[in-house]
Amino acid sequence: MVPAFVIVGVYLERKVSAFIQDRMGPMEVGKWGLLQLFADLIKLILKEDIVPKAADRKLFLLAPFVIFCSVFAGFAVLPLAPDLRGSTASVGVFFLLTIIAVDVLGILMAGWGSNNKYSLIGAIRAVSQMISYEIPMTLSVLCVVMFCQSLDLQAISFMQGIYTAEPNYLFGVKDLGIDVTEVGGFLTWNIFRSPFLFLAYIVFFIASLAECNRAPFDIPEGESELVGGFQTEYSGMRYAVLMLAEYGMMLLVSLLGAILFLGSWNTPLPNIGPLKLADWTSGTPGTLAGYVTGIGWLLLKALLAVIVQMWARWTLPRLRVDQLIYLGWKVLTPVGLVLFFITGIWRLLAV
Repeated sequence: MVPAFVIVGVYLERKVSAFIQDRMGPMEVGKWGLLQLFADLIKLILKEDIVPKAADRKLFLLAPFVIFCSVFAGFAVLPLAPDLRGSTASVGVFFLLTIIAVDVLGILMAGWGSNNKYSLIGAIRAVSQMISYEIPMTLSVLCVVMFCQSLDLQAISFMQGIYTAEPNYLFGVKDLGIDVTEVGGFLTWNIFRSPFLFLAYIVFFIASLAECNRAPFDIPEGESELVGGFQTEYSGMRYAVLMLAEYGMMLLVSLLGAILFLGSWNTPLPNIGPLKLADWTSGTPGTLAGYVTGIGWLLLKALLAVIVQMWARWTLPRLRVDQLIYLGWKVLTPVGLVLFFITGIWRLLAV
């Protein structure tokens, strides 16, 4: 999934940026520039893998793979359809937030191991930024966990649609009777079930931009100041792996946001009239249509979030370091704490 998304994502970002800047974007390699990414990939493969003489060789060579593996491992617990996911861990949210944090270690390894002042400054910026924004992100996620009373991403997904699962759901969806209980549609998404979760999603989305080092929070890679930040000394395939990890993180946080707040693999269309129990809208568990529509709706929601991330990159100016830290600690964290408190009260009153 990640390599396929990178192919689509890189091309899409180039075209989105071109549209915003009133130009054409890549047009020369292949029809409409569709083969431009493959040309860039061939170029990176053929480039020499240079290791600076003064670098810490082990850290320098290992860092890109630590970053990529930490991002790639997060996809293991994501539910893609009613009964399709890699891991059945009942603490998927906890695992995902934990494994993503390893990404910070890889970035610090890259900056320190390069023995380059620009790289080290970029790595230090990335660490301070990610630590600052992991707190509001975690608080926004905990709002959903508290509201849904579950750490299982698949269970949270079922709560936002027309299907429900028994308490012993963890032993497998196919072993249970799945009953239609609600009208469903977008009104059963978490952001509509509780108005405060809509604000929590905004906090989550802003924090996810910082976690991905995306503009306006791209100071760890600030080209105008740091050449390329922690990526400065990398070339060839190791640079490609870093880019793969960046786009993989974009997709991962977008999928997580869709699962927690935007109905996961559930359709936004209500289960009424001609749409009632239609396989192409409801994603019926255990059917081919369930797999296709479930994956389709989830990816569509995630891609819309990715497009907004790209839109932000080419619209908003880069924040200064002090502005970034201020926003994380003095704005988003207090807002996250207030939302966490209010969500707890909302849950108690709902019961």
